Order: sequence, then C-alpha cells, then structure tokens
Amino acid sequence: MTAPSTFGLSTEARNLHWLLSNLVEEVPGVHSVTVVSSDGLMLLSSDPGHREAKAAGPSDGPKGSSADLATIVSGIGSLTVGAAKLMDGGGVKQTMVAMDEGSVFVMSISDGSLLGVHAAPDCDMSVVAYHMALFVGRAGHVLTPELRSELRTSMESAQ
Repeated sequence: MTAPSTFGLSTEARNLHWLLSNLVEEVPGVHSVTVVSSDGLMLLSSDPGHREAKAAGPSDGPKGSSADLATIVSGIGSLTVGAAKLMDGGGVKQTMVAMDEGSVFVMSISDGSLLGVHAAPDCDMSVVAYHMALFVGRAGHVLTPELRSELRTSMESAQ
C-alpha cells in the first residue's frame, strides 16, 4: 500500500492512518479507502491507484486513484444529503452503490466528514459495513479541526 508518510505527524494522525491501513488489509474484498472532509477535500487515503497505474503502464489520468474515489465519495455524500432533505429523511448514515464490477460504500463521520470504500463485487457487504462502522466510531471523536488541517497538509505534501 502506498500512503503518505506518517513521519512527523501527531499520534492521532498516525492512529487514523493505521486504522485506515488496517481496514484495507484486514477486510476481504476492499480495494481502497478514503476519508473526505465535509468540504470535499481528501484527508486520508489508502491510495492503491498509484501502484496499479505504474504496474499497468502510463496513465492518461487519475482513474482508479484515491483522487477519483474521494471525488466519488464527496459527490455521493452531497447527493444523498440533498435527497434526505427533499424527503425529510433526517441525516444520512450510510450509502451503498452496487455495480457489476464493484461496490462503493459511503458512511458519515460525526464531524460531517465521509468514509468511502471501494470493494469487490463479491465482498461481504455486512463485513465491510461493520468494519466501516468501527472506523467511524474510533475516528469520529478525534477528527478535530486541528487534526483535519494536519491531515490535509500531509496529503498535499505527499502529492
């Protein structure tokens, strides 16, 4: 897995990186994971797209990269919040999109950030959702404005 270096980061930031890495490595069928802030900026990413793009040869864009997943997660989050408002449905807790060749899961984090997962089409959806809920439960209370700023800076310096 390729991820930004955790050298020099706070304990909380290193812990979130560890939780994210653990989610990708321990849950069968998970391809990539990202955390996006409420304003759509990527805070954390498993970033497997760089490795896959290099192995496959030259790429004409970020297809399959963490940037794409972050954009998709942000868009799905915005769309579902708008739908919930139109339907007086309250807050959106999670969204799942099943496709022929994969699945995308989006789960709200307490501060308005979103956790997004891209998984294989044959993944056990209940296992993915369970591990996402564990991540959200552990990350939600530590994702302060200061930590979000630190994570943004870390992602920007890695690019």
